[in-house]
Amino acid sequence: MLVVSAAPTLQYLHVVLGQCLFLVCPLHVYHFIKEPKTWKEAQRYCKEHYTDLATVYDMNDIQRLSRSVNTGEAWIGLYNDGRQDNRVWHWSLPGVEVTKYFWADDQPNDYSGDTQNCVMIQKWDSRPCDEKKPFFCYKENMILIKEKKTWEEASDYCIKNHRGLVSITDSSQQRWAAMKAKEADTGYVWLGLRYSCVLDLWFWVNDELVCYKNWASDKEPVEGCDRAVAMSKGGEHKWHTKAETEEFNFICALH
Repeated sequence: MLVVSAAPTLQYLHVVLGQCLFLVCPLHVYHFIKEPKTWKEAQRYCKEHYTDLATVYDMNDIQRLSRSVNTGEAWIGLYNDGRQDNRVWHWSLPGVEVTKYFWADDQPNDYSGDTQNCVMIQKWDSRPCDEKKPFFCYKENMILIKEKKTWEEASDYCIKNHRGLVSITDSSQQRWAAMKAKEADTGYVWLGLRYSCVLDLWFWVNDELVCYKNWASDKEPVEGCDRAVAMSKGGEHKWHTKAETEEFNFICALH
């Protein structure tokens, strides 16, 4: 889905990526900001108005975005710490590891002696961070609430303050939820997956199909009433069935 809308001084590109069987599932929301800024200025703007500068997992998607707005140069959230002896690349969004690289030919480099510690698209190209360019912001779609609540209390809180408990419908959403779970104060975090005694099946509270599974056991658990799913804070962040009366931190889906 691609929608371009105009604002008084900026142009925003809203793109929802991700698919789950027959349903379109929200995964990443990128916002293209046309006004040129330095990398630091762009980072500050994204943190103030969205979540952060864009984190990229699939370069094909970002290339389609940049072509849609007729620009080959736009900052993303990749940078390095400036140490010339051992340059380590990081994402601006804390806790996200750089697992894939999409460098253009002969990149990264310090062309003409300029220190190039920040990265733009289409293919990754390191550039001096004080250059001014358009940029992509990323808007997060989930939030960890560090309060201990039962499943029902957590569900009520998320409905009242956000969009409901989070649903996880593919491996990328699992990865984002796992990053949140690592920050929890409890050993598990509630998700929006619950068992229905009437229907005799597991269902997400937002009516999504259970099209992606990450159970701790090899087989889908068959449970009695009053059971819901919590993700483990550590390890492989597997899904565990828990009594709804237990109290954990929880993850809400954002609007």
